[in-house]
Amino acid sequence: MIQRKIENELKELINEVPVLTITGPRQAGKTTLARALFPEYTYVNLEDQKTRELAINDYEGFFAKYKEPMIIDEVQRVPELLSAIQIRVDENRDINGRFVLTGSHQPKLREGIAQSLAGRTSIVTLLPLSIEEISDSDTTIPDINHLILYGFMPEMYKEGQKRRPYIYYKDYLETYIEKDLRQMKNIKDLDKFIRFLTLLAGRVGQVVNLSSMSGEIGVSSATLSEWLSLLIASNVVFELKPYFSNISKRIVKNSKLYFTEIGLASYLLGLEEEDQVDRDPLRGQLFENLVVVEALKARLNRNKKPNLYYVRTEKGVEVDLIFKSVRNLIPFEIKSAMTPTVGFSKNLDAFCDAEPTAEDKSVIYTGEEYPSYKGTRYINYSNISKFV
Repeated sequence: MIQRKIENELKELINEVPVLTITGPRQAGKTTLARALFPEYTYVNLEDQKTRELAINDYEGFFAKYKEPMIIDEVQRVPELLSAIQIRVDENRDINGRFVLTGSHQPKLREGIAQSLAGRTSIVTLLPLSIEEISDSDTTIPDINHLILYGFMPEMYKEGQKRRPYIYYKDYLETYIEKDLRQMKNIKDLDKFIRFLTLLAGRVGQVVNLSSMSGEIGVSSATLSEWLSLLIASNVVFELKPYFSNISKRIVKNSKLYFTEIGLASYLLGLEEEDQVDRDPLRGQLFENLVVVEALKARLNRNKKPNLYYVRTEKGVEVDLIFKSVRNLIPFEIKSAMTPTVGFSKNLDAFCDAEPTAEDKSVIYTGEEYPSYKGTRYINYSNISKFV
């Protein structure tokens, strides 16, 4: 098992709150991690029908059969259980670490927590593996085309196991549709939903216009908005919000979208081999997707707010990624090239000139690192976690 960067944070949190909740996409490693960190806990999986029926119909019998401390997997399958957990926790608030909850359906889980476990739990989000985690596992980091194609699901990095990415993500997509979306929302036309998801994959790193996509898919923009909210809430796509800068009063105010698992985006685009990735016209956008989500993982693995943004003005100034630290703004330009070019820093220069708190302008690319080249820092994409 590859060691996860969030492990130390979870070990601390379990001693601070009665309930620890781990959310994230399906197959990101939530259950494996919880069971590895807390092997002495009773493990209960609510995907099991008999166990689920017991929890629904007789929660007192459920807690009589399964003793604390407990790991309750897929807890969103029985939202009524959250109220029962609240009652048990409130009987003795002095005991921490009583329950570890995991769930893939973030909307339903968060709603239940807000109603029943507010002030009693800490919520963390686990995304698929990061480059840093793969590197620390004594596994040689694959090249960029491999990473874009294979993605970062733990299943793809099991020792001695080789999965074909187009088969794995085909199965993953079908499982996601069948087990997740249909439980959350009645999507009547799955073909159109998959068409929507595929169009989003072709627009990673862009501001998405739902009105124009509505005509392509044959579904109202209101429905597409509902589907998009569902994808964001369930950690399939990530919304990078714009930073409201001083450089222009008229800036683009819509978010850009990225897939939290780049391998799924590549599958939706029909990529099956690494040489296809290298030639694909969307390779630069897929690389940008990978970098942005690596920055997101670095923040979430420290249990920090992402504080990640972008900026695009109507005057043509665009910065791909901005990290807002406590004291300043750190802007990044993302390029899939291997060779530094002065033109890469044009927008970074404009942004830093207009923003007094902006500093450490950087280009993230596929080449070697330079602390300073023509006044700009060049960072290899594999090291982005060190700078956010």
